[in-house]
Amino acid sequence: MALISSLNRLNIRVYDTPIKLDICDKQAVTKAFDRIKPEAVVHAAALTNVDKCEEDMELARRVNVGGTKNLLESSERHNVFLVYISTDYVFSGEEGMYKETDKPKPINHYDLTKLEGEKTVKSSPIDWCIARPSVIYGSTPAAGKIYFVLWVLNKLNKREHMEIITDQWVFPTLNTNLAEMILEIIERNLTGIYLLAGATPIDRYEFATFVAETFQLDKTLISPARSSEMKWLAKRPKNVSLNVEKASETLKNKPLKIQDAINKLKEEITAIR
Repeated sequence: MALISSLNRLNIRVYDTPIKLDICDKQAVTKAFDRIKPEAVVHAAALTNVDKCEEDMELARRVNVGGTKNLLESSERHNVFLVYISTDYVFSGEEGMYKETDKPKPINHYDLTKLEGEKTVKSSPIDWCIARPSVIYGSTPAAGKIYFVLWVLNKLNKREHMEIITDQWVFPTLNTNLAEMILEIIERNLTGIYLLAGATPIDRYEFATFVAETFQLDKTLISPARSSEMKWLAKRPKNVSLNVEKASETLKNKPLKIQDAINKLKEEITAIR
């Protein structure tokens, strides 16, 4: 199995030796697949900075669409099972509690490129699964960015004030829980679309204060704000809460409720210190 991750790089674990390459480089991707000959690929590589995607649309399309096409072509040639990590942002956020069958409606360029990536995967003859998580977080920073939870913890530990919006509903997803669900999907060769997110709807302000309480930090440093007050270049969907009933009923590794997920995160952070 190969894990494809980070901004536009491919990390393939071969006997615990990572290989890095630009997924936008078709020739390099081809050589990597020919060398590794994977049975399954988890495509988690993307330009996820929403404002950067709006600012540099060509780069966003090259990574999120072009890179996906390169990986898909090699996956088809080797007939591997491909898991494409998409996003809750493919939805407009106008309704909320979206299901796998609901029609996507992108409202910014990041959303659009991720949806185009989905369409590319859907058109493939190989077995595939599209996973849509929401606000992924974990105990260590992701490549090229810091998770929302770690950012909040860092600010709280430094006793720095922050403003967090109250008008965006999400289903925060612990990365280790997401990984367990993805691995089960691969092992069972489950195909189609799955909403793989946490099991608790919550707005970002409540999420931040919940993290502060769990880690026994000063939640008064967190002030509520509205998204209209943020100096964002790209528009964000307001309610991207997801109905994870399909994942909960199908998988043995089920979406975690917020209390269980944050407690697990605390254990993971403690373990690496």
